[in-house]
Amino acid sequence: MPFAVYVLGLAVFAQGTSEFMLSGLVSAIATDLDVSLSAAGLLTSAFAVGMVLGAPLMALFSRTWPRRRALLLFLAVFIAVHVVGALTPGYGVLLAARFVGALANAGFWAVDLAAAVSMVPDGLRGRATAVVVGGVTIACVVGVPAGAVLGERWGWRAAFWAVAVVSLPALWAITRSVPGGRDRGQGRGGGTAPVADARGTASAGQEPEKAPAPARTPAPTPVRDELRLLLTAPHLLPTLLTMALVQGATFCAFSYLEPLLTRTTGLTTTWVPVALALFGAGAFLGVGAAGRYAERRPTAFIAYGMTALALGWSTLALTAGRPVAALALIPLLGMLAFGTGTALITRVLGLAGRSSTLAGAFGTSAFNLGAAVGPWAGGLALEAGGGYRAPVWVSAALMALALLTEGARRLRRVPSRERASGSTAG
Repeated sequence: MPFAVYVLGLAVFAQGTSEFMLSGLVSAIATDLDVSLSAAGLLTSAFAVGMVLGAPLMALFSRTWPRRRALLLFLAVFIAVHVVGALTPGYGVLLAARFVGALANAGFWAVDLAAAVSMVPDGLRGRATAVVVGGVTIACVVGVPAGAVLGERWGWRAAFWAVAVVSLPALWAITRSVPGGRDRGQGRGGGTAPVADARGTASAGQEPEKAPAPARTPAPTPVRDELRLLLTAPHLLPTLLTMALVQGATFCAFSYLEPLLTRTTGLTTTWVPVALALFGAGAFLGVGAAGRYAERRPTAFIAYGMTALALGWSTLALTAGRPVAALALIPLLGMLAFGTGTALITRVLGLAGRSSTLAGAFGTSAFNLGAAVGPWAGGLALEAGGGYRAPVWVSAALMALALLTEGARRLRRVPSRERASGSTAG
């Protein structure tokens, strides 16, 4: 695996920490800036909205740039807004900084995923995706709790400073390790092998008619054509919908895990960080499993993972009153959720072909749409008087919907294969 792929995972770790760390800092921010808890909570919503809107917009904005330049710009803006957030005395500036930071984060994610899979051969695409997404899972295990500790000891601004400082090594490493070329519009084989072929041909002094380099560096596809390729790609939109539902289920239950454990399971608050760490550890294992095994049988891997998630969330809702059962299920659900999510991202990038950057953007939007809608749906269930198990039941319902969309996608494949077989026979 190229070192550059791990560098991209480091940057995603810092950005994932920023996205989720406010869950432990909301009260401190509200007190320091003299705003209500609900207003402080809007800082998380602003980030989610920025991610949903920013992924396709930033990908379109930077689509003709060399990937290294795009990654450096987005990461530099991300660092700058965290410095602004750490220094600002006003809520309005902090809210704007969170939104702008999300735009930069979304743009980085879109280019990041496409860059990672372009640097490896087909057989390692899933593993490269797993390394990048693994940055988020490590953020859940290490970054978010560390941000909470920093906020408790030195104030919430220390957490913002920490995110900026952790991002600096990634900024330097990207300049040293990520290839500086533009996306050459190649297919699923990635971008490194054709570049090497072109260099080898030049050095060997072969005949001009045998040199493939000019034919392999076409002009960038027009935006309208690239969007049309994406929107008409078979099964891409159903996969994005499925991804949003899976992530909605994950973040619906995850957002309300603390009240479930303390008020239904009966655990003390000291167990909450332990449970969150267990979930993050399971997520880390799930991402690794997806990178290693999902490429072999992706459809089966996703189908089994989604079925297990639907059963797992239902089981957690039923057994939430039993501490041992709840603590045993939490890492298992983290593993299933992030393993299945990683496999879905890999599928999106594979379906997109030459439009991998915009596909990464749409995948980022789908991921964060689920992250925004899931907690909102869980909150509605709580306000309706469903109790602290209600968000977990909502997660199970969202997984049932995800299974329906995946089933419909697979049914649509059968007529397509039949038509293809008929045309071949004819």
